[in-house]
Amino acid sequence: MVFTAKEFLQLRETLQIAVVKCSERCLYQSTKWAAELLNSLPPLSVADIASSQNTPGTYVHPAFAPNNDPIEAALEAKELGQYLLAKSFFDCKEFDRCAAVFLPESLLAGLLAPPNDASSPVPGDKGKATASSSSHEVTLPVLSQKSLFLALYAKVISGEKRKDEESEMIMGPQDLGTITNKQLLVVSRFLKRWFDERGSGAGESSASQGFLEYLYGMVLAKEKNDEEALSYLKESVQLFPWNWGAWLEMTNLISRVEQLNIVTPKLPQNIMSFIFHAHTAVNLYQQGQDLAMSINDLISVFPTSSFILTCKALLNYHSKDLMAAEQDFSNILALHPHRLDALDHYSNILYVLNLRPKLAFLAHLCSSIDKFRPESCVVIGNYYSLLSSHEKAVQYFRRALTLDRSCLSAWTLMGHEYVELKNTHAAIESYRRAVDVNRRDYRAWYGLGQTYEVLEMHAYALWYYKKAAGLRPWDGKMWQAVGSCLQKMGRDRDGIKALKRALLADSYYDTSASSFGSTGPVDRMTQMDPEVLLQIASMYDRLEEEDEAKAYMELCVAQEDGGAANAEAGVGGGGGTILGDSVAIHADSPGAGSDGEAGEGAERAVGNEGTGVTVATSKARMWLAKYSMRMEDYETATRLATELCQDGVEVEEAKALIREARSRMEPVNMMES
Repeated sequence: MVFTAKEFLQLRETLQIAVVKCSERCLYQSTKWAAELLNSLPPLSVADIASSQNTPGTYVHPAFAPNNDPIEAALEAKELGQYLLAKSFFDCKEFDRCAAVFLPESLLAGLLAPPNDASSPVPGDKGKATASSSSHEVTLPVLSQKSLFLALYAKVISGEKRKDEESEMIMGPQDLGTITNKQLLVVSRFLKRWFDERGSGAGESSASQGFLEYLYGMVLAKEKNDEEALSYLKESVQLFPWNWGAWLEMTNLISRVEQLNIVTPKLPQNIMSFIFHAHTAVNLYQQGQDLAMSINDLISVFPTSSFILTCKALLNYHSKDLMAAEQDFSNILALHPHRLDALDHYSNILYVLNLRPKLAFLAHLCSSIDKFRPESCVVIGNYYSLLSSHEKAVQYFRRALTLDRSCLSAWTLMGHEYVELKNTHAAIESYRRAVDVNRRDYRAWYGLGQTYEVLEMHAYALWYYKKAAGLRPWDGKMWQAVGSCLQKMGRDRDGIKALKRALLADSYYDTSASSFGSTGPVDRMTQMDPEVLLQIASMYDRLEEEDEAKAYMELCVAQEDGGAANAEAGVGGGGGTILGDSVAIHADSPGAGSDGEAGEGAERAVGNEGTGVTVATSKARMWLAKYSMRMEDYETATRLATELCQDGVEVEEAKALIREARSRMEPVNMMES
């Protein structure tokens, strides 16, 4: 992506306009996002600044120029005093006062009362019926779009504030998650009527600015009317593409890659659409060279943008390249040491890699910057979780949710902590609330599956595991969970298919890792997961298919030295070499890093040095030794049993097997002699 000097100037000017327009409407997060993006552009030279101002003494930046629409300009000039008063109320968080400047409660009650609220007319009394119907023919107030947006947006924020105040304590007995924003109905009815009147062409109207479409789309999304919400949000970004809040709402509504591919061609084809596509793809857990190249192109335009750099870090995180993701977050922290956004993800990575000193430093840094930010509470909670202080961790995750009930990381991680505390009821409730916040969160679905599996409710666990696997089809851990659950349900054929897919999925991550900043090309001779191979072999054994069981047992044993025999084994369904998943992600598995295994797994993620002797490989060796005894191959049985004695696993049984093999070999040797 190459920009000329003139295009850089245009982009800079457009972002400056976006900052001003979003700030005027109190869209603080969108203002911050546009301002950060603006300041991540390469600095202008003096010559560029001079060329952009024809007459420097009288230059007025377009962001501060009068509205080009004469109707809107006249209304804004007329309402300037009221607008400044309303904005000052909003800035002071007096949202009801802000809305009342332009839309008093009496006006809204008269406009929005449904017809059946009026006194019912007596049958046959036409006069009363006419009076009743005419009482609802109240016209909407004539306001500029900027003032109307500010008033209605204040109404929505007021409703959200009151909703939080009325909600019970997090996970308390009355916290059912059923409290709603009562102002949504008022704002929704008002905007529907406003758009209907403009659509009917009643009177002379000015061109829409895109912000009211954004507000209506946001309200419809909160009311679960996703299809219509997406329609209004697409219209909003067509009219004003630089409002990042509208793009974020669209990201939240898109749940599948297929849906993203349908929506993208209908969006304005500019750099905002490019950023949106990359950001949404990362949120949908997509990987691939194309996505990595798109993000690198954006970094070439915005080299110090914390948002774009975070997208790159999350891309590495989701593709299990944890070392690269940790390095990316470390660089972001060096560039923006006071930025707390997305540091909860960074703390997850440090937890998995068992980097306690770095996590302690991050927790201290977040606490010193702002201890009452949800991200700070999540980071501190992760730190206590790494110390196995699970009660303390729960306390901080609850504090994060008190500050922001839509904090997805806090709900999911609190579920993990409740699993550690053996409080399965609270864990299930935490995961369910996480799914309510974001149905794309595979970690919560996976956590629900694990919790129900602990309760031995395998049918429920299988359903949730399948949901997680549907969201992460190339994550071996998801399919391994599905296969294990099917195995416990006695569905061995289906379990074998799922576990073979787990092996294939792991190879996808390992072989694509080099696309996301790994240390080099990945060797195709990397080991497979011996646990998965042992499970597949055991299921074949139960199905009395000994040849298949033997092949997988041999593959399992071969993983001790890096799986060098894999290439010629030809695993059924996979074909050729398949790589294993050796990184346990904390966000996927509750408590995965508490014993330090995750850190070791991260070190084994690259290379093919082998797993060494494990419980799984020892079980496979024992099975092969007994199989050799049944096949009267006593020399092989003796060799395998001797290896088991050296491994120190099942020593007594291995010694018994050696004695039995030797006793059977003696008559054979005597007969041969």
